Amino acid sequence: MADEDEERDELPEKSGAPAAVATERTTRKGGFFTIYKRGQGYWTRMGTALAAALISILFAQFVYNQMRNMSYGKNAAQQPLYIPVQICVGVGLGILFVFMFIAWRLMNKPSHVDFLIATDSEMKKVNWTTRKELIGSTKVVIVFVILISAILFLLDVLFGYFFQLIRVLEFGPFQ
Repeated sequence: MADEDEERDELPEKSGAPAAVATERTTRKGGFFTIYKRGQGYWTRMGTALAAALISILFAQFVYNQMRNMSYGKNAAQQPLYIPVQICVGVGLGILFVFMFIAWRLMNKPSHVDFLIATDSEMKKVNWTTRKELIGSTKVVIVFVILISAILFLLDVLFGYFFQLIRVLEFGPFQ
């Protein structure tokens, strides 16, 4: 036991990692559902969790709907036999729980958590535009989209009449 503690104490110097990071990595204790680096990257983790939950729910709903519409044979009256609702609900909930568990485990994997924390810290460094700049840029984009659309419309009409004139087209643009 003493040898293991000495190896843990020597780990930060060997790995070249900062002492605080290496100490947290080597002395991490807790149960199965422990959250790694609990207080860091909160909003990024919440967004990731909500996206994973939405994908899981939509996939479970898709599987449920597919099973409800699936027939596996015909009865004596030659009517299709469908899978009972209870089985479809059970399979859908089972898939939902499996996907949520996988998402939970992946979002608590140290390398993934460190990525989400780094993403959160980088997003705090972003210089967001002001409302005035955003409105001005939007106006410029709208004006240029309208201008380019008008130019393309005029070119299309001109080429339409030109091709009608040289008899490539039988009818002009507005005929």
